[in-house]
Amino acid sequence: MSLSKSDFFTKGSPDSSSREEKTEPEVLPKSPESAADLAELHQKLQEKTQEAEENYVRLLRLAADMENLKKRQERERAELLQFANESLIKELLPVVDNLERALDHGRQLEAPEALLEGIERVYQGFLKALGRFGVTPFDSVGQPFDPAFHNAMMQEEAPEVPDGSVIKELQKGYLMNQRLLRPAMVVVARHTQNETASGQND
Repeated sequence: MSLSKSDFFTKGSPDSSSREEKTEPEVLPKSPESAADLAELHQKLQEKTQEAEENYVRLLRLAADMENLKKRQERERAELLQFANESLIKELLPVVDNLERALDHGRQLEAPEALLEGIERVYQGFLKALGRFGVTPFDSVGQPFDPAFHNAMMQEEAPEVPDGSVIKELQKGYLMNQRLLRPAMVVVARHTQNETASGQND
């Protein structure tokens, strides 16, 4: 069976009808179950966001604690190095005290100048060596008595100086890097009550 041109155009191609029929996508209405799932997902997102923020704050705190611990350890290490020789230096201070006493007695007894000069050099050498480790003596005579730096060995009547002042130094005190290494042993001035009362009446 043969088809003419007219039959072809009237009937059309076999798939022309399928091309002419276009189907629109079907839009399904949003179900209540989908809205509930979306709300649940939104809530979970908020919870996870809050949890992440809390973890971040916790991380910052831990980092700050670690930094403070590191600084404290560095400070303790520096102090350990700074005062590592403290016990040894304390053992050397009596040697310095004996050199001071030798100089004082030698001057009082008018010892030979060469001997005094030798002792003085040894004494100054000790002080320079101690100074390289931050050890320095401090003066007490004429200063008000301070229990943080002075050990009062006795009191003496001394109306000519303020009450409670240091009038004698029996043993010199020392600092190590501005920290007390050894307190000074001192004699403190004392005014009697009668003298104090008469001074107030005047």
